[in-house]
Amino acid sequence: MARSESLSHIETSARPPAGATAYDEDGRLPFESEFLAQLGRRVREMRTLRGMSRRELAQRAGLSERYVAQIEAGKGNVSIVRLLRISLVFRCEGTAG
Repeated sequence: MARSESLSHIETSARPPAGATAYDEDGRLPFESEFLAQLGRRVREMRTLRGMSRRELAQRAGLSERYVAQIEAGKGNVSIVRLLRISLVFRCEGTAG
């Protein structure tokens, strides 16, 4: 049996059967959306406490301004590496001066 044939019967979606769990319009579980919203609020709070614009945060973290805006809106899926970049900007900013 060929490899593709042996895997053809496996469901590739991680989602449970229809009706089993409610997903939001972005395809996330409610707790995932809430986590991203909280994270976005915290990033915005940290940025504004430091008097930084989105553009400045984006440039210092090596990200696009649009990506930072998506994170702050709770809409972007944030990789751990990009979150680390953002946190390092805040950490360095907090120790400067």
